[in-house]
Amino acid sequence: MLAAERGAAANTLAAYRRDLDGVVDSLPAKVTLFTASADDLRGCLAAMVRAGLAPSTQARKLSTIRTFYRFLVQDALRQDDPSQALDSPRLSRLLPKVLTVEDVTALLQQVRTGADHKAVRMACLLEIIYASGLRVSELLTLPHPPLGSDPRFLQVRGKGGRDRLAPMSVEALEALSRYLDVRARFLVKGKPSPWLFPSRGGDGHLTRQAFSIALKKLAMDAGIDQSRVSPHVLRHAFASHLLAGGADLRSLQKMLGHADISTTQIYTHVQEARLAALVETSHPLARQGRKG
Repeated sequence: MLAAERGAAANTLAAYRRDLDGVVDSLPAKVTLFTASADDLRGCLAAMVRAGLAPSTQARKLSTIRTFYRFLVQDALRQDDPSQALDSPRLSRLLPKVLTVEDVTALLQQVRTGADHKAVRMACLLEIIYASGLRVSELLTLPHPPLGSDPRFLQVRGKGGRDRLAPMSVEALEALSRYLDVRARFLVKGKPSPWLFPSRGGDGHLTRQAFSIALKKLAMDAGIDQSRVSPHVLRHAFASHLLAGGADLRSLQKMLGHADISTTQIYTHVQEARLAALVETSHPLARQGRKG
């Protein structure tokens, strides 16, 4: 169902399977997923707590359980849904790490100092992700050619197989043009590739791990703490900087490819935290209070 109806990616399907396998392993003897009661499932959740799993991990696994039983009921494979009686773990709302505009500028200036084809590719990757806010999986699986009928937008296949157009800045388009001039250097034995960023790896395109390693090295060269930098943090930077510049939440939701606007609203909390810190450090009354 997840594959056929929702277009879930292979990694998503594998994660669901691992979660359900873990539930099966925690069930009492002779109890299956089809016969488990709410108490049986509570025992599985208790096992997660004893194993020291983070509340966020417990919540994800519980989401898998609920999705599975909702499917069973909808397809008349089971009459009741025991997962409805389960309580969700309490989650603290963690704000995403965000780079400043100066941080991103430093990264871009650093990568521009390199003149070889790998530096040109890295500059293209950074300009695109910062201009478009793509997920790293979307970035690395961009098709070749990547632009649609309107050259200002990328054609992106997002989560659940949903297509959208992602904006491109003038700088990103220029970086893309420079990269396309050297793209052939990355082709395996000169063979054509359907990917914008081809690679010798098994997937045929640049991997998430290779991109992350190159990005952390770039951060180190730019004098930025490596622990603060990742491909996903650049997506957060895109969203936060756009919101700070006056973008509305609905537009941001469309650009990020979020199915639910509640996911996008985390960035309003980022802005609120930033403004609160600004008042604390810059307001004259706050400074007087610290002196007192």
